[in-house]
This record gives sequence, C-alpha cells and structure tokens, in this order.
Amino acid sequence: MADSPRVAIGQHSAPGHAGPNQDFHGAVLPEGHLLATKGVALALADGIGSSAVSQIASAAAVRCFLDDYYATPEAWSTRRSARQVLDATNAWLHAQNQRGDARFDRDRGQVCTFSALVLKGRRLHLLHVGDARVYRVHAQALEQLTQDHRVHLSSAESYLARALGTGPHVEIDYDCWEAEAGELYLLATDGAHAGLDAAAVQAALAGCGGALDAAAQALVAQARAHGSEDDATVQLLRVDALPPPDATLHIAAREGLAWPPALSAGQSFEGFTLVRELHHSARSQVWLATDDTTGQAAALKVPASDLRDQPAQLDRFALEEWVARRIDSPHVVRAAAAERPRRHLCVALDYIEGITLAQWRIDHPRPALEAVRGLVAQIAQGLQALHRREMLHQDLRPENVMIDRGGTVRLIDLGGVHVAGLAEAGGSTRDGEVAGTLQYTAPEYFVGPGSSERSDLFALAVLTYHLLGGQLPYGLDAARVRTPADVRRLRYVPLRQFRPELPPWLDAVLHKALQPDPLRRQETVSEFVFDLHQPGPAFLRTGTLPLVERHPVRFWQWSTLLLAVAVVVLLGLRAFGR
Repeated sequence: MADSPRVAIGQHSAPGHAGPNQDFHGAVLPEGHLLATKGVALALADGIGSSAVSQIASAAAVRCFLDDYYATPEAWSTRRSARQVLDATNAWLHAQNQRGDARFDRDRGQVCTFSALVLKGRRLHLLHVGDARVYRVHAQALEQLTQDHRVHLSSAESYLARALGTGPHVEIDYDCWEAEAGELYLLATDGAHAGLDAAAVQAALAGCGGALDAAAQALVAQARAHGSEDDATVQLLRVDALPPPDATLHIAAREGLAWPPALSAGQSFEGFTLVRELHHSARSQVWLATDDTTGQAAALKVPASDLRDQPAQLDRFALEEWVARRIDSPHVVRAAAAERPRRHLCVALDYIEGITLAQWRIDHPRPALEAVRGLVAQIAQGLQALHRREMLHQDLRPENVMIDRGGTVRLIDLGGVHVAGLAEAGGSTRDGEVAGTLQYTAPEYFVGPGSSERSDLFALAVLTYHLLGGQLPYGLDAARVRTPADVRRLRYVPLRQFRPELPPWLDAVLHKALQPDPLRRQETVSEFVFDLHQPGPAFLRTGTLPLVERHPVRFWQWSTLLLAVAVVVLLGLRAFGR
C-alpha cells in the first residue's frame, strides 16, 4: 500500500544454561488496512531468573500485546492503544501473583521486562519497562534508546526497579520519533546485549548477506562467545521504505470508486432509492433515500463536482461515514445499514427527521435556562462519545446539531472530525488545520499548544452562550485571532448584559469555559455540564462583575469623560496658580 511502510524483520532466541527459555518474542506485519492504521509491531519480554514461572509472564506479555494492540480501535493513537493493552496485561499478571507464594515474594512470581517497537506511517513508537534494550544501529556505534530500570546494590547484586507484574500499576516509558528509510533497529534482552557493539552487528549483517534472521542468530552466538549464560533474544527491524511526508490515509478505500452520476428522484443508486433532495452545498448534495433491503430512510450524500480535483476534501467527505460506524451513541449520527461494497463514492447516514439547533434558536429567541441546559447536556454526551475514541468534532455549531421529533439531540457533519490514530498513520500527529466555523473555534487552533478536548469544550460554551443570549461571548474578535496579541485583547462580554434575569453564577461558569488559555477552562465537557447544573462555591461567590466587563463601552465612555474633566481641572489650577 502506498500509504504504508515497508520493512524487513529478523529474530532469534536461545535458552541459557539454567533451564527453560524465559525470554519470549514476536512480531506482526499485518496486511491491508491494519498495516496502514496500526502499523508493524515487534515485542520481546524477559522473565526474571529467580522465578520458576516467569516464562509464563513473558509469553503472556508478548502474545497479549501483539493480539490486543491490533484489536484496539483504529481511531486511537498508538500510545493510547499500547498503554491500554500493557496496563491490562500488568493488572492480570499482578492478579496471578496475588494468588500464590508470589504474594509475599515478587521474585517468585509472574514478572517480566517488556520492550516493543511499532512503526506506523512514518513514525516509530517505543514502549519499554525493565532492562532489555532497544538500539538504533549506526555504522560505528549503537545508540541506546531505552533506559535500564535496574538498581545496582553492588557489583554482584542488583534488582529490577520496574517490570510488568510487580504491582497493580506500572510506569511504561514511551517515546516517538520520525523514522527514516534505511534505518536499522536492534532489540535485545540482557542476555544478548552484553558484549554487542556496532562492529559485531555490521559483521553479522555482512556475514549473512543482509538476511536478518541469520544475522539475529549470529548475534545471539556472539553473546554466547562473550560468556553470556542467560537466555538471549535479538530482534532486528530494517526500515526499507516509508510513505511520502504528505501522504494521506484513504481510510474509506475511496480509491477505485467511480465518481457518482447525476442523480434524480426515483433513481436507484447503490442499493437505495432516491426520494428527494434535502440539501445542496459547495461540498455535497444530500438526498432522502430508502434502503432497498430494509426500507429504512437514509440520508445519502454525494460529493459536489467542485471537489473532484481536491483529494484532501474527498478524504474528509469519506471520513464522515467511517467515523459514524465507529461511534455508538444516541447523540451522534449513525451510518445507515450494514457496511457493504460500493461502486461509487458516497456516504450513507441515518435520516434524522427534525430541525437543526439553528432553527430551534430562531424559534426560541429567549429560551429558558433549563431548556438550554437539557440540550447542552445531550450535545456533551455526543462529544464525550467522540472523545472516548480520541476524536475531536472540531466543527460544533448550530447548523451541525439536529433535534429529532422525540427531542433527542444528535451531532452531525462528521467530516471535520480529527481522529488521532488516522492523523498519526497519515504522517502527522497534529491536526494542523481549522475545520470549523471561526466564531466557534478555540484560539489555540491559531495560537498556542494545538487542539484538545478542551477545544470542543470552548465551542460548546460558545454554543451555550449563543443559545441563551443570541450573541457571541467575544463578539467577532475571536474570529480574528491570529497572533498572541490578538488573544490578549479578547474581552469576555457578560451574558447578563443581554439577559439580566439570568443568575450571576452563569457568567462565571461560561467565562471559565471560554478562557483563551485552554488550561484555565474546565477539564472536560462533563465538568462544564455539571457546573451548569450544580455551580460550586467558587461560582456562587461571584459578586457583581466590574463595569469594564459588564459594559465595556460604557466603561471607556466614563473613563474618557473623567479624564477630560481631570485635564480641565488641572489646567484651571495651573492658570489660577499663575
């Protein structure tokens, strides 16, 4: 696949002189979409020599990682996927140790070191705990990329400070960097890395004609020749080719799909019968359709003709259904019917019979606080469903929220969603673009640390403010932010300036959620919703806001007037003094 790396892998393991091999290793080079969305993984583990059962731990650690990592959601980042798997594995090993003699002596339990490399897109990810090592191999040196978690009490006595299975929680070292074609990486347990150097690695490669399995075997033999009596395992990873830096990940397999023909009511298209056009914009055409198999209503979208030569926009178009199929929430639009082969580029979503939040705002120009809180709570649940999958909506606005006839609120238009796992696989870990409407976009998209879940929180707070007051919290200034100076000039306009009957604490809650600095906002959308329903003492103690915040124009008018009076008085005193 053009958007996936190409690698070569070699590995070998040999037992020591004191019993069964307590090392375990493995590698997975998947095919198809998993190669693009999850990448290539290598892992090795080393059981502790004082335990007669630690080989069980090392085998479980490697097998669980290589199996379960590929079962985690494709939307998750590599770091989150790997940590979730390793945390679960560590908890299981620790639970086994609590049942036997190892409960009182961890040196007799299921304990092991663990190291792994994952190559996804153009980036390498390193996970490590213990004293195995990962090196980058240079012509003249081995560059150690891991830290040994071993404490030496004396020249003859030491112990592992960190390993899987020693406690209910474990700290896993993580690192990530841009890979380069032609690089070679070496993973080795402590029984193998003693005595190894760059010359030995280069000699093993040359002596085996570049065959990595044979080179790994030669390096294990080299460790034996240097006196190692411990279990010894070596893995080699060579990066042969990488996707281009500007590669995009075609997650919906839109390559090979034909451009949709001109559509008309009554036409049969991709297993649907078109009923009538619902919407037409510069990005897409939306039709009400019925599924020919189930009879269910669906919203069928086809791209606008202007997008034909815009591959990035077409990827965004195809992303919407991909995201919808991976979110299970009553507050996020669902994909229509079961996934099935298609001949044309299109998106099929559930049809929502109702109105947009924009129309609801027109119908309720001065809504009650309770009504708005109910809507906001449902929107927040939809955002939380996305956030649990490491997704950001990025385009939250009244036009992208639907209220069905039963009062259920759903997020729609998922084409702007940022998916951490896909961005990572496509060669970038930053979203790097403004997908949403500027009036609802958090300042950090333009200036600052970049987007996060708190960026969606900012948009939700703007939406809340707009529903209640019909205005924007920073006027049009937030849409003009481009520099740090622009951020510093932002001044929150109190909501009670437009709705004085609302409680004073409401402005305090909204003002916190709308802070230009994301770290000063609530941490999650659920915390914001809680504050809207049950404001804490810090919000309730809020007294009357100063005039500069309640009525900034009036403040500056009075300030100018007082300054003018002061100048006149001073001039008069000066004249009188003469």
